[in-house]
Amino acid sequence: MKTFRADLHIHTVLSPCGSLEMSPGRIVDEALLKGIDIIGITDHNTTRHCRLVSDLAARKGIFVMKGAEVTTREEVHCLVFFEKTEKLQLLQDYIDSNLPDIGNDPDLFGDQVEVDEDENIIYTEHRMLLNATSVTIDDLVKFVHDNGGLFIPAHIDRLKNSIFSQLGFLPDGLNADALEVSAGPNAGKFMSAHPGLSGLSLVTGSDAHFPERIGTSYTLLELEEASFTEISMALKGENGRRILR
Repeated sequence: MKTFRADLHIHTVLSPCGSLEMSPGRIVDEALLKGIDIIGITDHNTTRHCRLVSDLAARKGIFVMKGAEVTTREEVHCLVFFEKTEKLQLLQDYIDSNLPDIGNDPDLFGDQVEVDEDENIIYTEHRMLLNATSVTIDDLVKFVHDNGGLFIPAHIDRLKNSIFSQLGFLPDGLNADALEVSAGPNAGKFMSAHPGLSGLSLVTGSDAHFPERIGTSYTLLELEEASFTEISMALKGENGRRILR
């Protein structure tokens, strides 16, 4: 077994709140500089940059978990990951069919652009990606698991857009593959106030919107190799794969 550093919560320039410096190439270079072995690409309600980041990262020995940070009807942020390209496209189609057709205001919220390897803009998303979809959290987890994906409620300790801030509790039978908590003293206080969560799989990511934030928080995973299957087993604590911290 080997120990891998995984930052599973990173936004690209396509996220409206993401810095224009967060191009796929810059993200990969920063991850390499910070010693991060596995990165998760989780733009708000879109998967459009996953494939390019994955291709660029593979050249430098970094594995990419491809997905999105989906906002449910309850305004809960959830990290969703899929292994296969066709399933990732299925997720994009699912989001597109459930995202309201409300335009983005770049001056207020920031640009939402897809770029190519040379950082040329090739697509602009005109719908506001920060909006909630019409999908309930129960709908989302069912869709994800029916299609072989991983489902992780994001930053559960935050006072906004977390499962606790929006619902006030962790629903019975939610069947999340893990829960994401933030790093720092506030997360420690939150966990102390919710001792029932201590037996669940917990991960930490940077939620990076700026290059310097990449890798500032990460999860240590014990795996045979960096792959979707190995990470899935680690989240479940199967076959010796595990979360170290």
